[in-house]
Amino acid sequence: MLKKIFFAFILLFIFSKNAIGQEKKLEKANQKYNEYSFSPAIDIYKKVLDKGFVSADLLKKLGNSYYFNANYKEASLIYERLMNEFAEEVTPDYYFRYSQTLRSLDQYVEADELMRKFSDLTSGDVRANTFDTKRDYRKEIKENSGRYTLGNFKYNSVYSEFAPSYYKKGLIFSSDRDTGNLAKYRHTWNSKDFLDIYKINADSISNSLVVKLDKKINTRLHESTTAVTKDGSILYFTRNNFIDGKTIKDQQGVIRLKIFRAKIEEGIFTEIEELPFNSDDYSVAHPALSPDEKTLFFVSDMPGSYGESDIFKVAINLDGTFGPPENLGNNINTEARETFPFITSEEILYFSSDGHPGLGGLDVFMTRIKNKSYSGIIKNVGEPINSNLDDFTFIFDEIEKTGYFASNRETGLGYDDIYSFTENIPLILECQQIISGTVRDKISNQVLVGATVKIINENNEEILNTITDSNGDYNLIMDCNKGNFVRALTDGYVPAEVYISKSDGEAQIIDFYLERDTVTAGFGDDLSKLLQLSTIYFDLNKYNIRKDAEVEIQKVIAAMDKYPSLKLKVNSHTDSRGQDAYNLWLSQKRAASTVAYMISKGIAKERLQSEGFGETQLVNDCGNNSNCTATEHELNRRSEFIILE
Repeated sequence: MLKKIFFAFILLFIFSKNAIGQEKKLEKANQKYNEYSFSPAIDIYKKVLDKGFVSADLLKKLGNSYYFNANYKEASLIYERLMNEFAEEVTPDYYFRYSQTLRSLDQYVEADELMRKFSDLTSGDVRANTFDTKRDYRKEIKENSGRYTLGNFKYNSVYSEFAPSYYKKGLIFSSDRDTGNLAKYRHTWNSKDFLDIYKINADSISNSLVVKLDKKINTRLHESTTAVTKDGSILYFTRNNFIDGKTIKDQQGVIRLKIFRAKIEEGIFTEIEELPFNSDDYSVAHPALSPDEKTLFFVSDMPGSYGESDIFKVAINLDGTFGPPENLGNNINTEARETFPFITSEEILYFSSDGHPGLGGLDVFMTRIKNKSYSGIIKNVGEPINSNLDDFTFIFDEIEKTGYFASNRETGLGYDDIYSFTENIPLILECQQIISGTVRDKISNQVLVGATVKIINENNEEILNTITDSNGDYNLIMDCNKGNFVRALTDGYVPAEVYISKSDGEAQIIDFYLERDTVTAGFGDDLSKLLQLSTIYFDLNKYNIRKDAEVEIQKVIAAMDKYPSLKLKVNSHTDSRGQDAYNLWLSQKRAASTVAYMISKGIAKERLQSEGFGETQLVNDCGNNSNCTATEHELNRRSEFIILE
């Protein structure tokens, strides 16, 4: 049944004519194919093929019809024939699909060889790049396996059940178990009934019973994947483009998928509306909510997608409106199918994909998306959740350590079945934290290009390093499951470091201001900058030395004690507020007061001079009648210790 809800994501193929005697049959088959009616298309293509009429186009479409119906065994046979008889007409995607079918048949060596061929034929394809960097993916999957215990789902039937989602104390799921529909309402994708949404254990009046949602939600076409707010007041669900009793098709005659929203009041569904980012021209499906319910995740093949279906997100505003859709990026999304997202309370994204290395068909993967980062490590959750067929619609309660998923594995009761599971051993994702910043000279504030920034663990082992760029900036990603030191160093400067403790992975900006290991100074230099003195403040309209100013002036005195030949001129400046003449007088008194203080502490008076400049040497445009802030004016109230010799 999974295949039904992918029909909107399949690529269209150009029809090429076969033998004249089979033209009408092929026209009919191609019409069904282009409508995603794969079941009738398969029957017709097979009849044409059995009569000895064959072409690359026919094999491609027949193989794809099997592939997108998850009949991987038959698909592999057709793809094999395509490769053998029409190798020159085979495009890279067929190597990928053929590889996927072989994985589902446990032929991993042959599948990997096809992926290598696929990689050689493509440039920049995410699937190829992922495969190239994970050649030992089977070992990784094996290491991730064995962490779950599977259980039964007593509500399975001989039909299809999948797409479980939490609703109150029970579940909502999708099924085609209602066989009361007339044949004309059966979906020609695989000649089975359309999907409807059911609930179990969700309301006291229907406890332990499987109850079909009312006709306000279920129509005569597909309804499937759902998401419900924690308070049970809002339902998001997937439905065919079916409005006011009418189906709406795109230009190719395809009925696309859309997400709808309904309010739930005492078990009654009201105010059903489609979401504003739906379209008649592409599909939007499979909703999932973030833990804070401020973001809706979904799947689409809208413009801007990387592959057959991508995972997107959209902000849910306080008034119930939505922001613009955003693609989660090509770390998560590939050129194949990424679908069925679910986000846990700890912001772990689970999704299904056949684009990332797996066991065959769709596999379930996980990645951390805390702090809205979608560049973290992606892991296959392994067996027994994943099999060599399709495994999908995974949901998980991190508190109870239990969950559900669906699969079309051969051991099931129906076409698709829901399985319960218990997590015994959690699969730990590496916690990645972005550390960035700028390295500067502490005195001049100039950026330091080419400075080294290192990540050093608590055992004093260097983990990684980088150098600052032309702007003095650096960027590193470190493991935030452990404490680490971030150290900056470069020639001629004293190294500096900051300890970053274990965290939840929130990005941090750490700027470094390195001190010179040797400070040289000459005539005209300002010793206050070289010594990184704090601002020397005076009380309003006064010029006596305050206690906090004494600390800074003592640093200057210490330098003069160390270098007996050092002579200084103390310059004092004010801001522009107040009368010009008064400011000049006040600055002269403050400069003289500073010199007098230094003389009182033992510095010879012949080594010191003083001058007050008032507001005549402002460092900004905060002159008379300006509208500067208090902070901007403060920059002008400064003392300088200018080196004379």
